[in-house]
Amino acid sequence: MTAETLLQAVGVARRYGEIEALAPVDLALHAGETVALVGPNGAGKSTLLSILAGALAPSAGRVEGRVRTGWVPQRPAHYARLTSRENLELFARLEGIADSEGAAASLLDRFSLPPDQPSGDLSVGNRQRLNVALSLLGEPRVLLLDEPTASLDPGQRRRVWEVVNGLHGAGGAICFATQNVEEVGQHSDRVLVLQAGRVVYTGEPGGYAEAAEEVFS
Repeated sequence: MTAETLLQAVGVARRYGEIEALAPVDLALHAGETVALVGPNGAGKSTLLSILAGALAPSAGRVEGRVRTGWVPQRPAHYARLTSRENLELFARLEGIADSEGAAASLLDRFSLPPDQPSGDLSVGNRQRLNVALSLLGEPRVLLLDEPTASLDPGQRRRVWEVVNGLHGAGGAICFATQNVEEVGQHSDRVLVLQAGRVVYTGEPGGYAEAAEEVFS
């Protein structure tokens, strides 16, 4: 029995003038599935995630699906002058969450974030963990993460994945971009390898090593 499709890219592509940042891509994210996007810098991973999140319009194709989606871009998506608590409460109100204070307190606890320190003064790792915490407001069914653990130490990385995998276990879908081979093996059910804006491999994690080696060589 095929799992429910939560979000789907149908022939999405992106051009900047004569430059093709992303060739037409089809990608369906299913309930209970985690998909890894692998490839070097400039391969099109961030472009694809931005289109799936609705933050970037495709030059061609379309995205289908009306489920709530959380997005973690590479750069911090919060206000540097506001504290962790204030950022979470503000974005909770913007999401229409009735108990914004309760939602903020829960995520501060889950990610062990300092509540009353301006986010601009946080360590790089804590800023990224706040980024991930913000994406979980409103209990999204799809989570899109752009190299979410690149700036984290092993302990922080493990804690983030424990929280993120809870969404997977609850029947959500996760799509994450990474250059961390260990994360691909540990956390993905399916892998897309991109090179120069094109998908050069799609399949199970165990079979992507040869394609990835060629791409990164």
